[in-house]
Order: sequence, then C-alpha cells, then structure tokens
Amino acid sequence: MAYLVKQRHRAPAVTSPVPVDPSLPRACVIGAGSSGIAAAKALAAAGVPFDCFEAGSVVGGNWVQDNPNGRSACYETLEINTSGPRMAYSDFPMPADYPAYARHDQVAAYFDAYVDHFALRDRITFDTTVVDVSRAADRTWLVRIEGPAGEETRTYDAVLVANGHHWDPRWPEPAYPGTFDGQQIHAHDYRSAEQLRGRDVVVVGSGNSALDIAVEAGKVARSTVLSQRRGQWVLRKFFLGRPSDQAALPGWLPWWATALKLRIGALTSGNVTRLGLPQPRHAPGQSHPVQSEGIRSALRSGAVTPKPGVDRLEGDHVVFVDGSSAPADLIVWATGYRVSFPFLDPSLVDARDNDLPLWKRTIHPDLPGLYFIGLLQPVGAVMPLAEAQGVWVAETLTGRYVAPPTDEVRRRMAADHERNRRQFYASPRHTMEVDFDHYLWDLDRERRRGAARAATSRMPSGAVPGTPD
Repeated sequence: MAYLVKQRHRAPAVTSPVPVDPSLPRACVIGAGSSGIAAAKALAAAGVPFDCFEAGSVVGGNWVQDNPNGRSACYETLEINTSGPRMAYSDFPMPADYPAYARHDQVAAYFDAYVDHFALRDRITFDTTVVDVSRAADRTWLVRIEGPAGEETRTYDAVLVANGHHWDPRWPEPAYPGTFDGQQIHAHDYRSAEQLRGRDVVVVGSGNSALDIAVEAGKVARSTVLSQRRGQWVLRKFFLGRPSDQAALPGWLPWWATALKLRIGALTSGNVTRLGLPQPRHAPGQSHPVQSEGIRSALRSGAVTPKPGVDRLEGDHVVFVDGSSAPADLIVWATGYRVSFPFLDPSLVDARDNDLPLWKRTIHPDLPGLYFIGLLQPVGAVMPLAEAQGVWVAETLTGRYVAPPTDEVRRRMAADHERNRRQFYASPRHTMEVDFDHYLWDLDRERRRGAARAATSRMPSGAVPGTPD
C-alpha cells in the first residue's frame, strides 16, 4: 500500500512519563526541526535516554518564519508541495480542516501539536547550540554545547544529526563576471513580496522557491525576469481536482513506475517551454519534481519574462547568455543550499559537493554511533522518512535491530548509490534523492531482516547495539 495517513491513524496522546532505561546507550539529537522531533519521539517511545538540543527557542525548524535560530528559509507565501496525508507522520495526521497543501504557519502549528501530543517539549533543551562533535578514544562521542548556562561537554554513545539541509545558502561558484550596482540576496533571505515591490527583479533558479518568488514579484515588482540555465518539468499540484501526489504507487514497484507517473504528470501539466522557459534536457522523473500553480499564468500575462542563464553583470543590468539584457536593482539567487555540519570536523565528515554516501541515507559505516536523520531529498516529503529513520535508530540502540556485516553494508550502500546516480541527472541537488514510497518499503524490509538477525545473534561486549563493526 502507498503511504497515506488518515484521521483514524492518530495515536493516543502521551499523558504520563515513558520510563527511561538507563542501561541503554545514551543518545544526543541535534536539532528540533521536523526530523529532530521525529527522532526524539522514536527514542522516547523506546525508553532510550537522550538529550535533544535546539539552537532556537521553538520547534519546527525551516517551517517557522523568522525562526529565532536564524536558519529558516520560510517566506510569507510558502506552502507544502506534498499533500497533508502524504507529509504527515504515520501516527499523527494533519488536522482534517487543513487545505490539501497546508501553509507554512499551519505546518509549524502541526509540529507544535506533535511535540505536545507526544510529551516531547520537556525533553528538548532550547537556546542551546551544538558547537562540536568529536569521537573519543573509546568510540563514544563528545558533544560540546553552548547555552544559557555556558559551555559544557557531554558524552554519548550515539549522535543523531538532524540539523537540516536548507539553511546554508549556495551562491554561484564562481561568481558571475562584472559588477552590479543593486542588491543581491539569496532565496534563503527572502521573506515577503515587500522586498520586491516596485523594483526591477531578476530571479535566478529553476526550483520551487525560484518559481514562487518570481510569481510574487510578477504581482508587485516594476519588472520581473526569471533566468534559468537549465529547464525543468513543472508539475501541477492537482489532477482532476485531487492532489496529484495521492495517485501513489506501492513502494515495491521499480523506479520506472514512479518515473512513468512523473512523466504522465509532466505531460498533462503542459510543457512550459511553450511559454519561454528552457526545454528540459532530461526526461520527467530524472530530476527532483518542481511544482507551481502560478508560473504559467505569470508567464502568459507577461508579468514574468523568461530568460536563459546569466552571462555577466553590468551595473544596473543583467546580461544573459543569448546576448539580451534586463534592468535590475535586485537579484534573487535561488541557487540551492550546501549540505554542511559546522559541528563536525571535515576530516571526520565531508559532504563536498553535497555528496555524503550513507547506508539508507542514515548510517556512516566508518563512524559507528553517528546517524543522520532527514538528510535526504525525496520525491515526496522528508517527515515520514525521518520518522522511519528515527524508529530504525531506536531499534538499533535497544538491540531489536542488528545490522548485517560491514562488507555487506558497504556493498549494498554502493549499489543504492549507483542506482540513484542512474535515476537522476548529475547535480548537487540529486546527491540525496530517493523515491519516497520505495525508500519506506525498503527500510521497513531491512528493519524486519535486522529484527530476525537480532533474534538469533548475541551482541559483542562493549559495542553499540546493531552498529556495523
């Protein structure tokens, strides 16, 4: 069955403390965004002792506009690109009165409600930054934190990294030649149409944020240009009046079935090349889906002018690779994000070009006890996948899951990485791409296999349960 959360799936509220088993490995969760709170909930339910550190004063991460942690890219018109039943955690449906694609404030309220429903708020240490994570000689992890009480270092058996991957802006590298007299911002710093009003705006990018910002600029700016170096298939959010993503497929089907569904979605949505955007050089399904309900009308009406990639900057103009130019006093670079971990030394973990191979996008086979939650880019929503990862890690720490031998882990990890490379065109935006339903199905299958191994194996003395040796 495809993933679809319904109201009857809501779990009972946690109304009394869940006992903590002090004999289990002690864990640290970094971040209380959508991935961090899912991991915290899984650990709490399993009785694993843990701390969860959040740099800001609220939960919800990227979905909280002007989040006090300073890392949110949320803007006024942001809404989800995955419908509620496909984005919700498995045992906590979104409110029935939410629209098919909820607004950012509704999503943030949903995360708040999730934390309170499962009694997690008191398990989170707010206004506390993880400064450094290093490996001790005895294979434990030293976590240095800074908070209201000052700085201290704590020791953990496991660290779950859930700091998100949409907070460290990636600017054009190398920078385009020439000089520019106006203002340049990254999409990460865009908040509302007031930043665009009455200006000559050039938006550079082809992802969801670029299209959203261009549509808003088309309503209030003096002029709006959307510059794209590479074309994308732009899907509609609805098909025959229903959320298009709810025509989901079972996870056991091969990738070609999902690619075919995306191809049908692209063809029925209409090719935006006819409206002046670049012709995609890849087939539908070979890139992360881009969705927009407003870009077509903005292009048709002339509110947004399409242009190819940027060639150079010339004072108060931007010159494009076709030789044309446009006046500009504001450039919005919607050029993506770097995957970075400021608390991990690059000699330990290096995600150069956003490429960090992990087993099931969670486990680094060379670093037992270090896990990554939500570090993936699904054809769908991150939240249910982060939830499944959190449950998997909890099963590992409690000994209910045992991993296969390390050589097998590496072999299967390499096979997954190669399959991903073939499915999507080469780009930093695709290094973490996964098929939503297949990922959930595949991870569930591995968890069941690991449970069978756990039933017949004995843990080596002193090892973190379930961690490859």
